[in-house]
Amino acid sequence: MDLPIKISKDSREPIYHQIVNQFKALIAGGHLARGTPLPSIRALSKDLEISIITTRRAYQDLEVQGFIKTLQGKGTFVADISEDLKEEVKVTSVHNILENAVETALSYDYTLEQVKAIFLEILQAKEKGDS
Repeated sequence: MDLPIKISKDSREPIYHQIVNQFKALIAGGHLARGTPLPSIRALSKDLEISIITTRRAYQDLEVQGFIKTLQGKGTFVADISEDLKEEVKVTSVHNILENAVETALSYDYTLEQVKAIFLEILQAKEKGDS
């Protein structure tokens, strides 16, 4: 299975956290359905070129949060999560991304009014069907 998980080694966000957030987004967004088998810790570590310890920590966090389940001798699978949890992940994800975008703009000395203008410009372009 080829998962669309991308790791940024330049990010300030820990790698295991990047993995957790991307898995949560894939599951909440319906891209990984309940019962979907996931790669082993060793296989995912190799694919992402990261340590087994980092991958194990991500899987453990996902399991504790109820997004995946490991069945001894069978593997790791996407858990059955509630619609409420899916919605919470979506809201939190979008909020965090927008917050990071605003923080980035402010770090470039944009004013809040300039940030708002950029945001509205992007929304208006989307309404018109532009990309």
